[in-house]
Amino acid sequence: MAAKSKNAVRRTKGKPSEVDLHVGGRVKERRMELGMSQQELGRLIGITFQQLQKNERGFNRLSASRLYETARALDVPVGYFFEGLSQEFDGARRKAIAATVTHPLPSQVEDPAQKRETLDMVNAYYSIKDRKVRQQIVGTMRALARTDGESPIHDRPRRGRPPKKSR
Repeated sequence: MAAKSKNAVRRTKGKPSEVDLHVGGRVKERRMELGMSQQELGRLIGITFQQLQKNERGFNRLSASRLYETARALDVPVGYFFEGLSQEFDGARRKAIAATVTHPLPSQVEDPAQKRETLDMVNAYYSIKDRKVRQQIVGTMRALARTDGESPIHDRPRRGRPPKKSR
């Protein structure tokens, strides 16, 4: 029996390993980019949506053959699921240190672009064929953001014509 190296990725009892979490997250990210449901992907790779859910959360590991089938179904190379993994491991020490600091690191702040709400909104936006309507939607969203005093939109300069001066 081979001895485990000091740096081996271990799975603690009841918790998924960092690799399983990363790979599962990449599966979910790509599936959502394609607008595919868990049920659809599960059917394509021969598992139930509940099993896929566990894979995406890192609680169940994807076997090599299942990972290959998943890559084919999502139209990406197998290596796609491992992209950014070394950065994640390198950042593990920084995250542990940052947990004691009151200000989170940029890597710890949740990326709004990865939220399901954002992806749903972007998909709906691009399903609108009329470019002018899409521009009106963006204008409406900016106007709504301006009503929120906490919104970072206030920090950006206005685009377009300057407002008319009153006499």
